[in-house]
Amino acid sequence: MRKLLVLLFVFILSIIIIQSHEDSSVPQSPSEENWPESLALGKEKLTKLHFYFHDIVSGKKPTAIKIAQASTTNQSPTLFGLLAMADEPLTQGPEPTSKIVGRAQGLYGSANQEKLSLILAMSFEFTNGIYNGSTLSVFGRNPVLQLKRELPIVGGTGIFRFARGVAFAKTYWFNMTSGDAIVEYNVRVIHYG
Repeated sequence: MRKLLVLLFVFILSIIIIQSHEDSSVPQSPSEENWPESLALGKEKLTKLHFYFHDIVSGKKPTAIKIAQASTTNQSPTLFGLLAMADEPLTQGPEPTSKIVGRAQGLYGSANQEKLSLILAMSFEFTNGIYNGSTLSVFGRNPVLQLKRELPIVGGTGIFRFARGVAFAKTYWFNMTSGDAIVEYNVRVIHYG
């Protein structure tokens, strides 16, 4: 498992290095052609979003899977050292059959030795309406046993370029046996438009 983590780290680091050495004089996409001019940010606005996050860790088609754990994780009451990769549906309502409005993709890991608390690094990609193709980046501590949590929005793309804000998370449903959960999100994001 340790070798796998080292290989994953080296792979990610090599991608970062390769991208940093690309010729910056060649535009990579239409939005980069006039990069300095396109920074005329316009008026700051606040957008409110509401959706449900489905974290399914059991069954034949989980949306989050364990990719690593420390040798002592199974002895820890908080599963300290567990790391999971996620590709979670974001839906309009709490029902699993509700309309999908996006996906939450990224990592979360157990980062506290005394209380169950995750560190979350996720990108919320929206797939419908005016937000289609836009993303919000969330990075922060998620004390999952608290009824209500605050997670920082640290950036975004598309409509949410240069975004900042907060995502308020509240556990809507949790199955103690399977570990599956549905989390309600109320997001407040400041961006330019």
